[in-house]
Amino acid sequence: MRNWKLWLGIVVSAVCLWIALRGLDFQTFWQVMRQANYWWLVPGVGVYFLAVWARTWRWHYMLRHLAPVPVSRLFPIVVIGYMGNNVYPARAGEVLRSYVLKRKENVPISASLATVVLERLFDGLVMLLFVFVTLPFAPLPPVYSSLVTILSLLFLTALAAFLALAARPTHMSRAYAWIVDRFVPERFRATVHGLFDRFVEGLQSLRSPRDLALIFMSSTLIWLTETGKYWFVMHAFPFETSFLVLMLMTAVVNLFTTLPSTPGYIGTFHVPGIAVLMAFNVDQAVATSYTVVLHVALWLPITTLGAWYMLGEHLGWRDFGRATEAVR
Repeated sequence: MRNWKLWLGIVVSAVCLWIALRGLDFQTFWQVMRQANYWWLVPGVGVYFLAVWARTWRWHYMLRHLAPVPVSRLFPIVVIGYMGNNVYPARAGEVLRSYVLKRKENVPISASLATVVLERLFDGLVMLLFVFVTLPFAPLPPVYSSLVTILSLLFLTALAAFLALAARPTHMSRAYAWIVDRFVPERFRATVHGLFDRFVEGLQSLRSPRDLALIFMSSTLIWLTETGKYWFVMHAFPFETSFLVLMLMTAVVNLFTTLPSTPGYIGTFHVPGIAVLMAFNVDQAVATSYTVVLHVALWLPITTLGAWYMLGEHLGWRDFGRATEAVR
């Protein structure tokens, strides 16, 4: 199954790269790359790490029902997780940071993983919000409308299911137990029931309207801050567009990266980013050079820092496999 996912990601990334680079004037592309003012990446990277710190605070807030872990101790774990997403297939970094949290703070993996799933759900909802807020001022290219519609339905359905789990855990547990007791072999039932109970425990943030509001507001702030990086990096290149267009680009790019791809979202990051900019009259060579540099600036700093923290925690590549096996 793992190899199947890996090859699917490679195929998707290859197709996306072919689409992104089709018709590109490579001579102009390299000229734009050489002439870019890369000093603008410095404030861009700084703003990005502010967003990472805000992500850490959000996770700290969502975990407080399970364990009061200070933001300062969570930050390295979050960075290790994002590093894992950038270098390992199938977003294994999400499981890795729950695994590291278990090692350091003794928080059950299935419970903390529920909060990670919630993070991704709220991130997706904010991306859809960005799309709908910017549509009157920066219309979405038609080719992406169907994807946004499908993802809207998926995210809203997932939110409704999680809200039902959090609001009526006893009733949902009975339904879940009925299914498990009839379709899961007896020797595995206790383990599966335990996973469900701990997962529901991780959803407790959804029971409070105040918590819901704070998580949504912090998620919005996180992504506005990350769009600030897009804005800073834009100044390194010979084009200018509105912050609203960059919000739209941020949203579409990050919705696309939910598709299977190689580690680091090669292709699935580039093709929508280039297409959105070209839809707003940015030359293809300029849009491509900007998107490539932006992707590297998003990937390299946090991956490097994550590798540093990983060494400090005495973690190795085998821990990715151990993390996956430990979800029980």
